[in-house]
Amino acid sequence: MTANPNPIATLVWTFGLMSLFAVGGANSAIPEMHRVAVDVHHWMTDKQFADVFAISQLSPGPNVLIVTLIGYSVAGVAGALAATVAMCGPTALLAYYVSRFLERSRGARWPAIIQAALVPLSIGLMAASGLILARTSDQSWIAALITVVAAALASATRINPFWLLLAGGVLGFAGVV
Repeated sequence: MTANPNPIATLVWTFGLMSLFAVGGANSAIPEMHRVAVDVHHWMTDKQFADVFAISQLSPGPNVLIVTLIGYSVAGVAGALAATVAMCGPTALLAYYVSRFLERSRGARWPAIIQAALVPLSIGLMAASGLILARTSDQSWIAALITVVAAALASATRINPFWLLLAGGVLGFAGVV
């Protein structure tokens, strides 16, 4: 971790601002979270970030749990609370006011156009998240090959992703990866 005089304020500023650009949810902001937590502030290493992401995805609840775990690693329970509120608060307020505005514009055509335009943006942000996590997690060519095969199977077939995750877990447990 960096020697920041006020890590709570840094967490609040960082995740509060990031929440406003997380179109598609917290997972779409994974590349920026990685950049800030690993490259800018050095709060954690690549491996720690990958571990925090894995824990946040395995745990029940919302995907925003990764923010809580990053905050916890920076400043304990207070950091976890500050980061979570900063990530959820501004977005919740923005969603509330935008939904009220859209309710008044129900007959207009432009809200549907904006929603349609946000779909490819969300998909692109999620793809960038997947790329960052693959680069962070795949430490060998075998791991990278497994990632590519799993991504291809997930996009080209109707295989339940659970089976792909189970296969990856078995390969990891067996020591292949």
